[in-house]
Amino acid sequence: MTPVRPYPVTPMRQVPERIPRPPYVGDPGPELYDGPDVMPPEIVEKMRHAGRVAAAAMAAGAELVTPGTTTDAIDAAIHDFLIQHGAYPATLRYRGFPKSCCTSVNEVICHGIPDARPLEDGDMVKIDVTAYIDGVHGDTCATYLCGEVDEAGLLLSERTHEAMLRGIRAVRPGRRVNVIGRVIEAFAGRFGYGVVRDFTGHGCHVAFHSGLIIPHYDTPRFDDLMVPGMCFTIEPMLAEGSPESSIWADGWTAVTRDRSRVAQFEHTLVVTEDGAEILTL
Repeated sequence: MTPVRPYPVTPMRQVPERIPRPPYVGDPGPELYDGPDVMPPEIVEKMRHAGRVAAAAMAAGAELVTPGTTTDAIDAAIHDFLIQHGAYPATLRYRGFPKSCCTSVNEVICHGIPDARPLEDGDMVKIDVTAYIDGVHGDTCATYLCGEVDEAGLLLSERTHEAMLRGIRAVRPGRRVNVIGRVIEAFAGRFGYGVVRDFTGHGCHVAFHSGLIIPHYDTPRFDDLMVPGMCFTIEPMLAEGSPESSIWADGWTAVTRDRSRVAQFEHTLVVTEDGAEILTL
């Protein structure tokens, strides 16, 4: 399979003035969030709405995943969907990111910039969408298969999805967040997959990235206690080979150093009294 390379990127899309912007738009970076990751019921309810909008926007973009379609066209569809539903595409102008979603193909781990590259038969396309609406974020990602993908790619995608679900099922009040990574890495190891460590899950609610780290690998380093109302993402990235990464000159696109393919799935969730509720359905 031909390695992915940079293609031309179209200008930033415009957002009508009637759509409220996140406070970080246009700034070099968001202000450091020092608030809680436990959200009150009224904020969680807003997040349910934002999560549904993000999931639906991602699905609208995924309908275009077919050989010959550009990732820029996928971005346009997602941008238009979010605007039509009163949401701001949270990646647009976040730390200077130029597009309304991330599209990461094959060996691109994450943060791929939608561009003029036509999708090829057999591509694996990660679409990552975050909707900002009513002051909260809904962040989700899934891997979509373009045309006829080989069995190894199909299994990588299916198993990454299962790894995410196992991580979600590990969520319980009173447990440390690193149990999530322990479960995911143990499952991935059964198939010889590499678990990407350079990118993790994160606190996500009124803040896009709150500072809370949700690891997808076994580590004692991140040991925050899960409590009801805590909101964060679980988004494992599993590589067929080495999970070591490098970044393109654009400052965003992360690829595996050995160019092995990667699958990713992500949900935003809230910790409940007896587990977790997925908010991005």
